[in-house]
Amino acid sequence: MKKIAIPVTSNNQINDHFGQSESYKLYTISETNEIITIESMEAEQGCGCKSNIASELAQANVTTMLAGGIGQGAINVLGNNNIEVVRGCSGDADAIAKLYIDGLVLDSGESCQQHEKGEEHQCNH
Repeated sequence: MKKIAIPVTSNNQINDHFGQSESYKLYTISETNEIITIESMEAEQGCGCKSNIASELAQANVTTMLAGGIGQGAINVLGNNNIEVVRGCSGDADAIAKLYIDGLVLDSGESCQQHEKGEEHQCNH
């Protein structure tokens, strides 16, 4: 099993700025690529690279973070906690989680905060 985390806004959209996230949705994925649980984790306020969120996510067995805009410092801290970061995601968190499970979400290679061509979501898929 693996677990992915997504920083979300109050209306289940991926937060465009990782460091301003108030909460994360945690998806536990089975060996057959099914979402078996969805949990919520509150985030302490503050910069993602200086808060304890990376260690808290690692303690919750998170292995992947699907993020919108995220700075290199936060990426480094997550990486030091064995959490892979996929950047450039936006839109509905549940829809992006399903796309990721289907192998249709790739890292943009940069922080990405804008919607392309009016699409409901983007993640380089």
